[in-house]
Amino acid sequence: MDTSRSSKAEIVSLIQNEEKSLDDEVQQLEQTLPKEEGWTSGSEKSLYLYQGFWCLARDLKSVISLQKHFQAFDSDVFVATSPKCGTTWLKALTFSTLCRTQYARDEHPLLNSTPHQLVRFLEFDVYLNNPFPDLENICVYKPRIFATHIPYASLPTSIKDSKCKIVYICRNPMDMLISLWNFMGKLRDQIQDPPMSLDEAFDKFYRGIYLSGPFYEHVLGYWKASQENPDKTLFLKYEDLKEDISCQLKKLAMFLGVPFTEDEEKQGVVEEIAKICSFRELKEVQVNKKGLSRFGTPHKDFFRKGQVGDWSNYLTPSMVERLEKLIHEKLDGSGLTFKLSSKTSMA
Repeated sequence: MDTSRSSKAEIVSLIQNEEKSLDDEVQQLEQTLPKEEGWTSGSEKSLYLYQGFWCLARDLKSVISLQKHFQAFDSDVFVATSPKCGTTWLKALTFSTLCRTQYARDEHPLLNSTPHQLVRFLEFDVYLNNPFPDLENICVYKPRIFATHIPYASLPTSIKDSKCKIVYICRNPMDMLISLWNFMGKLRDQIQDPPMSLDEAFDKFYRGIYLSGPFYEHVLGYWKASQENPDKTLFLKYEDLKEDISCQLKKLAMFLGVPFTEDEEKQGVVEEIAKICSFRELKEVQVNKKGLSRFGTPHKDFFRKGQVGDWSNYLTPSMVERLEKLIHEKLDGSGLTFKLSSKTSMA
């Protein structure tokens, strides 16, 4: 008997059975979960409130599969974010810092691969079409680095219980809103949806109805995790990286257990990583100008402005006032604040 053929058949059968079980579970869930219209049209783009966060209908199965089956290693690193908070940038920085000794300086993987190809999303990519993905072949570089938009409370138990590292980045929610609105506008153009007005986008964002929202729940989950166990979760702010990237890169390297040596600092390695991972450099790399990501989004759409404070060109005073009041209320007593300008901050 061909044992290898038999083994393959068993694996296929196992995957098929799990797929059917997941399909049945998701179908039942969809009958009970709160549902809202997504930011683009189509039933698969509807949003469901699952475990307190909004999840795309098409991703419910992969999120549940991930939660059930993913086994974290103590050596794993996870890049966690809300959408449009610096995910692409943090992927590039984390990969380049952690794996910097694994390639020649003039053969940086970011010259031929996008950050999303080097650090793949668990729920939108790795587990999207397979409940049992081959993680060893997916992760060419070691240690394994993955990304997720899932809130801390809903991460697989193995991630929370292991000694792995979580790097989280957040952003001023007003800039996040404008970046999300522009990004989703491009997706609506591609499928010939009419434009979504800023008023409509603001209403959805304010009510927390967008992928992985609400904002304050997401950010507070990782903020509290970083306060309770700073050796496991590093909490970064987009604005701090823009203000002093070298300082933040050194903090990241130290947290990941690969601090820059004196020789590396003298040789300008920190500045090199900051440069090749910068918005300006990444935007001009050919691989980021063409093609689609594994989750169907054009690579070029991940690069817009990368600015701090762009919200002031879009939001009305009443919008700003409402968001300020909401975030003050939700973050009150947490110790977490967001700087709006050099004179004000939002807590």
